[in-house]
Amino acid sequence: MTEPAYVSIAAEYARQIRSGSLPPGTQLRSLTELMDRHGVSKIVVIQAIQLLERQGLVRTVARRGTFVTDHPNLVRVAPERQMEDPEDTFEHESAEDVRIDRKSQRVPAPQELADEFATPLGTEVLHTVTRATEGGRPISISDTYQPIGVPDISNAIVLEESVADRIPAQSHAEWLGTARGDLVKTVRQRYLGPDDQLLMLSEISYPRDRYDAFVFRMQLTEPVKPPREA
Repeated sequence: MTEPAYVSIAAEYARQIRSGSLPPGTQLRSLTELMDRHGVSKIVVIQAIQLLERQGLVRTVARRGTFVTDHPNLVRVAPERQMEDPEDTFEHESAEDVRIDRKSQRVPAPQELADEFATPLGTEVLHTVTRATEGGRPISISDTYQPIGVPDISNAIVLEESVADRIPAQSHAEWLGTARGDLVKTVRQRYLGPDDQLLMLSEISYPRDRYDAFVFRMQLTEPVKPPREA
């Protein structure tokens, strides 16, 4: 999925801020200068700045301009990030070397998954494990499940997410190097299509201190309304 122009522009400045190329207190260029530099409209530039503000990276002062904050936070934002590949997400967040390892296989669904997808016990689902490192440090691991033969994730209409500090699954704890009994930040994602059909389920774990905040918006697209009968 091609990302919107404002997301790309915000990601460019986010990398510069986190790498120190744009130190705290630096004033960003004016709206007109940013429009000219990136070849986009005023609304696109404003959307990019708003995204940077939601990530805690810049602040806008009335009649003065937009400035890099003194203590940039790492804030995970949806839906701008949710429909990206992990490679793009972490590249937008980090100035360090990010590596993604992904492995998929078909597995029979245990009872819990069968209930989630409303399929018979043992029905095959596609199980994908995605592991991410940043500068050699483990920063994320996820288990994603998709039924075989259902519509693609691009057909998702609604994203449901729940965030909690939990004791991770053993495989997640081993990857993140979490001590026995320690908590991690967990995110459970359910991508729903028309008629609330579950298209994909993800269980994601991060180090507990990875993100300062999570920002959500659940509606991904407007549902397509059937034509009225004549």
